[in-house]
Amino acid sequence: MQAEPKKSLVGQEYEVEIGPVAHGGHCVARTDGGQVLFVRHALPGERVVARVTEGEEGARFLRADAVEILQASKDRIEAPCPYAGPGRCGGCDWQHVKPGAQRRLKAEVIAEQLKRLVGLTPEEAGWDGTVMPAEGDKLPVGQVPRWRTRVQYAVDPATGKAGLRRHRSHEVEAVDDCLIAAEGVSELGIERRDWTGMQSVEAIAATGSQDRQVVLTPRPGARLPLVELDRPVSVLRVDENTGGVHRVHGRPFVRERADGRTYRVSGGGFWQVHPKAADTLVTAVMQGLLPRKGDMALDLYCGVGLFAGALADRVGDKGAVLGIESGKRAVADARHNLAGFPRVRIEHGKVASVLPRTGITEADLIVLDPPRSGAGRSTVAHLTTLGARRIAYVACDPAALARDLAYFREGGYRVRTLRAFDLFPMTQHVECVAILEPAGKGS
Repeated sequence: MQAEPKKSLVGQEYEVEIGPVAHGGHCVARTDGGQVLFVRHALPGERVVARVTEGEEGARFLRADAVEILQASKDRIEAPCPYAGPGRCGGCDWQHVKPGAQRRLKAEVIAEQLKRLVGLTPEEAGWDGTVMPAEGDKLPVGQVPRWRTRVQYAVDPATGKAGLRRHRSHEVEAVDDCLIAAEGVSELGIERRDWTGMQSVEAIAATGSQDRQVVLTPRPGARLPLVELDRPVSVLRVDENTGGVHRVHGRPFVRERADGRTYRVSGGGFWQVHPKAADTLVTAVMQGLLPRKGDMALDLYCGVGLFAGALADRVGDKGAVLGIESGKRAVADARHNLAGFPRVRIEHGKVASVLPRTGITEADLIVLDPPRSGAGRSTVAHLTTLGARRIAYVACDPAALARDLAYFREGGYRVRTLRAFDLFPMTQHVECVAILEPAGKGS
């Protein structure tokens, strides 16, 4: 006999006490019956009415929005963005929270992940327990830093208007202005145009130059619009069949600047979205690694060569740097960007498969900046055999970081220091830089 479908609880409301923050931009609560609720738009210690947005009877947990605040936290403010709140834009998680409290919440998430996944206290990780704001982001309560230099707009197929996705939804929230979009993005006026036929529009405002770029992803069979924006831009098109990126007009790349060097980034490729992020991370990595002349260094998941360039500058003519990157365009950019360093080599492919083929059996320094999912056990196990004096791990996800730190510990490495940076204000995201060294090495 086929089991009866479980009853959906979407729309059900519960009056609950909000518990601790959890990884993912929500807080934990429990219904009177003991079922776990992951509640957005709430804060620890509050009493709220939570309305279920996902889940059914008997599920391990439910997702919910705080739709009425019965007892507010002292850290709560009125969200500066008119599009934030239950059922609205999903781009920001903490618009309703004072900036300092946002950073404390992020610190609590990092600490919880370290303790649960690798068994480390902040002290054992060499971390002071704080998340540092980026330079220029210390604004009065109620003001939002315009930090996001790359914004991916979704297009409502019914209206042709650009907007942002609602949380865990394909529905588009039309916006007149995204408050976290950098000035260089806002001045393009993406929200004021008709993008009928487009699936998405990415706006890019380079931080190291005046370069501006728009990357269009059309719906199948749609014709590209004539792009006439409020200032000169280059335009690229994503092929809906192959995923390849093609130039429509203007440069196929933007120029970014970090650590005193200019980097070419082609085809809407990856670059840190906060204008201070690249310099902040390079400084943290180099201060942690302390490169020496003549060092052999690895830059894994190297992108367009940001850390490889910084390492090459510091290890000198007798040193060497190997970068590995899976994206073809990024590899071409990295080779272009670092052409002035004859002892820098960039290999194309996945780190897990390319690194064993290089024949490298030892390295002095290693930098890895893996994707959100982390490096994984097998890659970390390989790295721990290379005898590196120090390893810098750059992470945009504290859970993946903690998992990989546990693998490093299995391979004989300990965390020397950890630093955390709020490079994504108003969101749940946070960037960490962990410096590791062999466990037997004294501090």
